Amino acid sequence: MTRSTDDTWVRVPHRNSGSPTRLVCLPHAGGAASYYHPLSAALAPDVEVLAVQYPGRHDRRHEPAVEDLCLLADRVAEALEPWSDRPFALFGHSYGALVGYEVARRLRSAGHRPLALFASGRRAPSTHRDERLHLKPDASLIAELKSLDGTVGTLLDDEEIVAMIMPALRADYRAVETYTHRPGPELDIPVTALIGDDDPKVTSEEAARWREHTTAEFSLEIFSGGHFYLADRRQELTASLKRRLAGLVPSGA
Repeated sequence: MTRSTDDTWVRVPHRNSGSPTRLVCLPHAGGAASYYHPLSAALAPDVEVLAVQYPGRHDRRHEPAVEDLCLLADRVAEALEPWSDRPFALFGHSYGALVGYEVARRLRSAGHRPLALFASGRRAPSTHRDERLHLKPDASLIAELKSLDGTVGTLLDDEEIVAMIMPALRADYRAVETYTHRPGPELDIPVTALIGDDDPKVTSEEAARWREHTTAEFSLEIFSGGHFYLADRRQELTASLKRRLAGLVPSGA
């Protein structure tokens, strides 16, 4: 089944029916589909980006955010079924990397085979840090965001904006901090871990452990920057994604 318009879960910032492949982009904690608009523009027309919109933000802000990462993965995988008419890969940043991993597992169980998983700014599912920010006051969550992404500083000084984003942000942090990797079949698709060299949320050793989660090729790519390196290094990231995706598209697709 081919989809020609956006739906509740999937947004298409730059539609291109002629692109040979799609890249499904999954946002970070507190993030929304709109975060990937610049990346979509940079990848067009070679790659058509599908940006996932989680419940609880922007036009879905009146829906309750999902507090269980595996439940969210169930829903995203189901939502992607109608978009599988073209080869596609998965790209997730931070929280979205874990969501992407679990979505990929579900899609493989359902008989779909993504081209690859790009896990950005996140340590491997099998690694663990005892983080409990979702239990702390709002001010602690806001301080965390500011420390990771300096571009949001002034926005987060606005009480109305904070009140608007806090329910989804706290739900996302609860989901990722209570996530436990469940044993089961690992992926059989290429996995690329991408991180900033100054990211406090993931070390190169933690990122390298993504290799444990696929029987296919694994690679680690390190960019200059922090947790949100992909904003400052968009040109480099775009070039890398285009190169890697071009090598994955089946002949004749």
